[in-house]
Formats: sequence, structure tokens, C-alpha cells
Amino acid sequence: MESEVLAVAIPEAARRLGVCPRTVNTLISRKELPSRKIGRRRVVPVKALEEFLRRDHPTRDAGEEGRRA
Repeated sequence: MESEVLAVAIPEAARRLGVCPRTVNTLISRKELPSRKIGRRRVVPVKALEEFLRRDHPTRDAGEEGRRA
């Protein structure tokens, strides 16, 4: 039997990303991070976290730097 965790709860997803749970909820609501509802709990697939981290994400600071130049 495989013991690999397939999905984690919001607080664990936040811990793995190094952000607060509110940020994870914001990413989910913006459809930037996929999630699933299981009963009353919302979970994030571990593969979705890995894919999210591999994507390039523009940062607000980078955009502001471009406007200042």
C-alpha cells in the first residue's frame, strides 16, 4: 500500500509554500491554485503545489520597477 500523501489541507499547503493560509485561499479563489472539496474540508493536491512553484509568477515589485525606469 502506497503511503504518499496526495493532498493536504489549507494550513499544510500554506506551510509548504511558506505563506499564510489566507494567501492560499486567495490563490484558490483566483483559480491560480487548484483545490478539491472533500466533505466540509478543502484540500490542495500536492502535485498542484509543486506545479504552482514551478510556474513563473510576475511579482508586484517587478512591475513597479519597470514603471519607474
